[in-house]
Amino acid sequence: MKKITWIFLAVLLVSSNAIAQRSLKLALLKYNGGGDWYAVVDALQNLTNFCNEQLNMNFDQNYATVEVGSAEIFNYPFLFMTGHGNIVLSDAEAENLRNYLIGGGFLYVDDDYGMDKYFRLAIKKVFPEKELVELPYEHPVFHQKFNFKNGIPKTHEHDQKPPQTFAILHEGRVVCIFTYETNISDGWESQEVHNDPEAIRRISLEMGANIVQFAFIQ
Repeated sequence: MKKITWIFLAVLLVSSNAIAQRSLKLALLKYNGGGDWYAVVDALQNLTNFCNEQLNMNFDQNYATVEVGSAEIFNYPFLFMTGHGNIVLSDAEAENLRNYLIGGGFLYVDDDYGMDKYFRLAIKKVFPEKELVELPYEHPVFHQKFNFKNGIPKTHEHDQKPPQTFAILHEGRVVCIFTYETNISDGWESQEVHNDPEAIRRISLEMGANIVQFAFIQ
């Protein structure tokens, strides 16, 4: 899909009076290097359901899994990436992801603890000319349907550091968001997976919905 097509579909999805002719899927990004890209149980299904209920979205409840070097990523306007370890992108994979992002796609990356240094190396290969920039609390991603005046919420404790949100921008558009020391995607999982309190799960899903909403309407 081209960017204009994604924008058109996004308008349909967020409209309370219109239903998209075909539903979209969130997609989990599969990468090489040994990191556990599959470190989710039912997080994306729960986020999908939450977005459908709270944002009047029309996402397919079954998410897709796509390899970073595949042309299939261009079928999905929102990619999710997580894990605990190493990420290795070939030159072709880095170019494929770059073309996807500058062509209108969006990547959300949540450090599940331990992937930070590897992701930074990987995204530098995708965008060698760009730097990850920290988003201030005033950034629109924190003020979509749900308001987070103090930025990204803390779901899981890692190294007793404050949670941070970083982004890659291309021509003024946020193409990638990376969250660190928060792990909100664990909060998307069903309660029995990590035994997170319902209040924590709720704010994690709200922040996830904000990211999805922002990706489509920015």
